[in-house]
Amino acid sequence: MLAALLLVFTAPLLLSQNKAFQFGFKVGPNIGWIKPDAEGYERLGVDAGFAWGFVAEVFLLENYAMNTGFDVVYLNGSFSYPHQKLVPASAGGHNVILIGPPGSGKTMLAKRLPSILPPLNLEEALETTKIHSVSGILGQNKALVSVRPFRSPHHTISDAGLVGGGTYPQPGEISLAHHGVLFLDELPEFKRSVLEVMRQPMEDRIVTISRARISVDFPASFMLVAAMNPCPCGYYNHPEQDCVCSPGIVQKYLNKISGPLMDRIDLHVEVVPVPFKDLADRRNGEKSEEIRNRVIKARKIQENRFAGKSNVYCNAQMSSKMLQTYCDIDDTGRLLLKNAMERLSLSARAYDRILKVARTIADLEDSESIKTEHLAEAIQYRSLDRENWGS
Repeated sequence: MLAALLLVFTAPLLLSQNKAFQFGFKVGPNIGWIKPDAEGYERLGVDAGFAWGFVAEVFLLENYAMNTGFDVVYLNGSFSYPHQKLVPASAGGHNVILIGPPGSGKTMLAKRLPSILPPLNLEEALETTKIHSVSGILGQNKALVSVRPFRSPHHTISDAGLVGGGTYPQPGEISLAHHGVLFLDELPEFKRSVLEVMRQPMEDRIVTISRARISVDFPASFMLVAAMNPCPCGYYNHPEQDCVCSPGIVQKYLNKISGPLMDRIDLHVEVVPVPFKDLADRRNGEKSEEIRNRVIKARKIQENRFAGKSNVYCNAQMSSKMLQTYCDIDDTGRLLLKNAMERLSLSARAYDRILKVARTIADLEDSESIKTEHLAEAIQYRSLDRENWGS
């Protein structure tokens, strides 16, 4: 009991001033303790004791990288390039696939993603808590989920385990990852039927489980992060090692991931092996905390943009109608996008997703309009749509 009281009252002492303001709390001018104001309580909709507990849990999120050791600052050499591609994915909540040979660091990058994700706002935290409570995984002494979920099911998972089901329907992994990350490692090893059932929830961000006696809707607004080898041997497009797979075998392996599913993935990140000279380089790069501050700033822009709109918190959740309002591009950008659409044979869905990613890149640079360079960067993330892949 004493330890719990110490946590509740000492965590606010260490809470950053920016985080305090985000949740409607004020920092005392002398000793730096957090004092909830009337507006903060009103936003939380709870009493003072619960508010203090919520602040304490938010503080724990600040130390995620330190507590787990999963900080991008420890990524050496060539790892610094692919991890920068995860920044727009984190800022806009976009789906991403990491593709590269064995041992290139795909899983390592995915596990460090939570260290740069923005914190849950109150509405997101309450929605996530409801799902975890229904599933019975909330925890006996936990009142609120304050950290974005990171779910990583094994590739032997069943359809019902992924999307939910049972005689009395229970949420699946895609719902347990609501407002968080669903990480699917070794994506082609999942049964095709399991992957295909994700297509509708990825689009609608909700999954309906129907049984003879009952029909239940579970929210499923998750960020998909997938990892895969480029071919069965794993060395297709490797800069040094030769691939022993024939072109037909490579294409057959890539075809395990259907076109409609791949079309729903916004960023395709190629992860290349890191040479020894880079692995031995002990110079540290940018810390997770620094990257996360940029992500939080971009997400704050999005929250202000979508204020008053139900269930829309980031750019990835924009509807097609919202794209016309928030993702307008100039004539040069339209020409660039037209050429990319024709050359890569992109679908209308890919067109929408390129605009959403470009909007996120512009937010990261604090730009009100989408510039040509933002659009060009978003297009180059569609690497698996190029003709040379798998042929």
